[in-house]
Amino acid sequence: MNVRTGLVGMCLLGCASSPRGAGETEDYGFVADSEIVWVRGPWEDIRPSGNVDEVIDQLCPAVMALPRARLGEYGQEYCGVIYSFEDGLYYASKPSPLTRAALVGPSKRKSCFSPAVVKDSRGQLEPLADFHSHPWSSSPLSEPDRRGRNQRYRVRIQFDTTCRIQKLVPYVREARPGEVYERQEGSWKLIGYIQPEDKDSGIITPVQP
Repeated sequence: MNVRTGLVGMCLLGCASSPRGAGETEDYGFVADSEIVWVRGPWEDIRPSGNVDEVIDQLCPAVMALPRARLGEYGQEYCGVIYSFEDGLYYASKPSPLTRAALVGPSKRKSCFSPAVVKDSRGQLEPLADFHSHPWSSSPLSEPDRRGRNQRYRVRIQFDTTCRIQKLVPYVREARPGEVYERQEGSWKLIGYIQPEDKDSGIITPVQP
């Protein structure tokens, strides 16, 4: 059984999360004694749509309204999941800031755990993508964002404080190259490939003009 599907299925059957700890809320938390993050869905601030791009386009403004989302070295990343049901609509989970404990103060490296579990009581869901923010401007997908071992879903979405949106389709277990896109004027422009031999490192080969 796929780990991702198993975790989602377990929570739909009523798995228990750990007692609420520091930083956890009714909308996100850790599965007991682990670094596995769960999030609740759907996020009411994001309008569901049969077109996943319409959901993606709503994410950045909503996330950037959250506490510290724009504060750079003093800022906070947020992570969530895009998923669907058999109704054909795509939904976004509520975003989580949970990560490993970090020193208080400014830092040039920010992170949040990509959620492995979505709690939505309406039925069996299918996760499509994770999304996360960067609290800086001019901040594309980082090398850790692109590495094969860090991919949980079929698609990864990332955006910065200017709402520059990038998409990674990693094709982790396939021989074909991963693909990196940027959202431009309502469409996705292919900007680079991650060759099969570079998936461990996340190195991008830019698309030639």
